[in-house]
Amino acid sequence: MSIVLVGGHDRMHSEYTEICAKRGHRVKVYTQMPTRFEKVIGTPDGIVLFTSTVSHQMIHTAVKEAKRKKIPVFRCHTSSGASLEGILCKLES
Repeated sequence: MSIVLVGGHDRMHSEYTEICAKRGHRVKVYTQMPTRFEKVIGTPDGIVLFTSTVSHQMIHTAVKEAKRKKIPVFRCHTSSGASLEGILCKLES
C-alpha cells in the first residue's frame, strides 16, 4: 500500500519511513511544501495529515487533490510515531 504523509517533524522523517516499511507500506513524507505539491502527491492508497505541524496551504492542496482523485484522507493532530501506527491500523482495516 502506498501512503503520502503530509506534515510531521523533519527529524522524524526516517522514523515515519521505518514504521511504514515495517508494516509493508511505501511512503512519501513531505514535512515542507515542495514546488508543484499537487503533482508530486501522485495517486497513493491514502493520505495522512499531521495537522499540527503543517501549513494551511499544504493541507488545502492535499485535501483538494484527495477529493479530485478519491483518495481517503486520515487526519491526526499529533505527529508521533504511535499516532502514525494507529492511523496505519485504521487504513489497513
